[in-house]
Amino acid sequence: MRKLIVQEWVTVDNIAAEEDGGLGFVSGEPFDETTNRAFQAKVMGFVDRVDTLILGANTYAQSKDYWPYAEEQGEYGKKLNNLTKVVASSKLDDAPWGDFPAATVTRDAAATVRELKKQDGKDIWLWGSLTLVRSLLNAGVVDEITLLVCPVSRGKGTRVFEDRQDLRLIEGTSFENGMVILRYEIRK
Repeated sequence: MRKLIVQEWVTVDNIAAEEDGGLGFVSGEPFDETTNRAFQAKVMGFVDRVDTLILGANTYAQSKDYWPYAEEQGEYGKKLNNLTKVVASSKLDDAPWGDFPAATVTRDAAATVRELKKQDGKDIWLWGSLTLVRSLLNAGVVDEITLLVCPVSRGKGTRVFEDRQDLRLIEGTSFENGMVILRYEIRK
């Protein structure tokens, strides 16, 4: 069965969005020429494990005018843009993605995830979208969470987890660029 894997860029103090909602703390992006090659390979390997990307409405709004046109993102951008996309929204009727196939809009993200998990294919990636992440954690459909931990702290901002979560470490990998990737299974 396919898994729903949440992936979040975070600070060492578990901030996933700065007070202004931004991700100014993100470092070591996989498409940068100066990026540590082992880190790049790990992140690119993750993208190869998935075939579907789920976004919340706000993350979709922040992404739709950038990613479909981001040729400087190289192979990472190509792979991301060619994934099947689903946008969870109570207001959108359609979700175009540049010249790539539009995303499907769902009003019931948990039901959509349950249905996608039954289908053949690779794993499902939920990127950013903290409100949606929390909703799907509460619905019990999240299988794993991957934290891309940047070597900074912010003190204030929005944390990934608002409530208690029981996690089991699957893998932890550190890199020379100071990044750490932590993969956890959600205990249900």
